[in-house]
Amino acid sequence: MWSGDYAGAMIHTRMDFHSPALGMGTSAVVLYPQQTDGQIGMAGGIDLDDNGEPHVRVLYLLHGLSDDCTGWTRRTSIERYASAKGICVVMPEVRRSFYADEVLGEKYWTYVSEELPALINQTFRVSTAREDTFVAGLSMGGFGAMKLALNQPERFAAAGSFSGALAVAQRDYTEFGHAMPARVWGQGLTPEAGSVYEPFFEGVEQGKFPAIDDVNALARAAEPGSLPRLWIGCGTEDFLLEETRTFVRTLEERGHAHEVTYTPGAHEWAVWDEYVRRFLDWI
Repeated sequence: MWSGDYAGAMIHTRMDFHSPALGMGTSAVVLYPQQTDGQIGMAGGIDLDDNGEPHVRVLYLLHGLSDDCTGWTRRTSIERYASAKGICVVMPEVRRSFYADEVLGEKYWTYVSEELPALINQTFRVSTAREDTFVAGLSMGGFGAMKLALNQPERFAAAGSFSGALAVAQRDYTEFGHAMPARVWGQGLTPEAGSVYEPFFEGVEQGKFPAIDDVNALARAAEPGSLPRLWIGCGTEDFLLEETRTFVRTLEERGHAHEVTYTPGAHEWAVWDEYVRRFLDWI
């Protein structure tokens, strides 16, 4: 089983493929431990199970609203951190979907929750055991990670939110314009005048927000001990700090196992680089 002393090379690949769920081509960046010898500064080897087969854990690492599947590898040291753990890291592309099956767009929830894991399991030799499967993300991706962990707790051993947008069901989206939230959730869409978009938050007040996306309500409804372990972090100058604190209070009230950290910093990559390193150490 995993010994914890691997510090080796990684295969760094971008997958371009057709997604039936999305009905179009998409991409994902994957880091995978490489069996190699002789690379300067790297040790060779992959952790093996009791039968001598590769035993590779997998982390699904999710991007934020303004990024794509390359964001994590371009702006953090995730490859170096993952190589020290011998873990496969999968970074999918979901655009500005909030990891949802968009009402007026593509089925990104179906893609990331069903189709992508099946493709990764088919393509790479990774463990499919719950205790070896993890999910984390930043901002919109932190929301996506909590959404996956709370809706599919049987799949993940642990999940992490870094500056997560954890109150999407309660936010006023007028700052984004009406097109994005209406595309994702279909709220406030009226057929008159060429599909005029009204303020999204009016739809929330009317109770129309999909339950699958209300992570606070999901956490309140879940039985203690039923969820993956949760790692929650946010910078003290981050504009999403209060959303994180609200979610943490919900976890505390319900007795869900979690680790929380608040550090100096805003909504920025220096914070997330440190958080993903800490998360990998924690799992």
